[in-house]
Amino acid sequence: MEDVAAKAGVSRATASRVLNASPRVSPEALEAVNAAVQALGYQPNRAARALVTRRTGAVAVVFSEPEPKIFDDPHFARLIRAGARALADVDVQMVLMLVHSPDDQARAHRFLAGGHVDGALVFAPHRNDELVSIVKKLPLPVVYAGKPWGSLRGMHLVDNDNEGGAVLATEHLKSLGRKKIVHVSGPLDELSAIDRLNGFKAATGLDDKGVAKVTEDGGFTREGGRKAMAALLAKMPALDAVFVASDLMAAGALETLHEAGRRVPEDVAVVGFDDHVAIAEHTAPPLTSVRQDSDEQVKHMVEHLMKLLRDETVKSKKQMLPTVLVRRESA
Repeated sequence: MEDVAAKAGVSRATASRVLNASPRVSPEALEAVNAAVQALGYQPNRAARALVTRRTGAVAVVFSEPEPKIFDDPHFARLIRAGARALADVDVQMVLMLVHSPDDQARAHRFLAGGHVDGALVFAPHRNDELVSIVKKLPLPVVYAGKPWGSLRGMHLVDNDNEGGAVLATEHLKSLGRKKIVHVSGPLDELSAIDRLNGFKAATGLDDKGVAKVTEDGGFTREGGRKAMAALLAKMPALDAVFVASDLMAAGALETLHEAGRRVPEDVAVVGFDDHVAIAEHTAPPLTSVRQDSDEQVKHMVEHLMKLLRDETVKSKKQMLPTVLVRRESA
């Protein structure tokens, strides 16, 4: 800082104001200091700045999922890219954390409690996930992706309208004249999967007993979608439509239908969920899907967290983003 000030011919205080984007500097001083910064290759020392500001300039993005799922499911790659982009837009560094085992949880607790980040964006969808109770105890601003299990009191979250999207998908299949509609669900230890199942139930008018006969858990994996579709064909050979709770499972379900000699959409109409750019347009046939905008969800999470870090008033602790149906050839 002393070197920058000397080269620019200004005081250290003026150089500091320029580097901290203060409006209280003249155009001449601004130009001189910026030129000195370029000439000297000056970079602020984040560690030293953190001692003064009590800010690290970093945010943790925490996924409570096994590593194979993170790297095999393109949905997570999209979330990670969206997080990196949204945080970069506000000049914040992303720290990616994958938490699954008890050792991971203990390490995450130490790191998050140790003042290494200013806040966290947390993806912890599973029932009995210890990460949620760990994070709740930390004096750290946190925004959740979707609804974690347990009490939501005092929690900040951004969710997609999973139940409403499932209603859209099922009503669309009904509007095509389909009568025997089945459902491939996600794992029912995740609230998004339960919400999508509830939307299917609401649109079909089935009770729990009726739903049990026409649903199979596909585990949010491609292979799970294949197996669930095979089980549903065995249960109900005359089925004429299927709402699948993720595009990845839908890709597997389509493979099973093709192997069984069922034409899509002539014999069986198929609707997925996510409208994932890497999947929905590339299945055979292209997949009708419910779009949840992951980029928008993460962008809203970052905006929400930045308001908390600036001690700004947040109008609503819980944001619900709309979902829409995107029609393609599968239905």
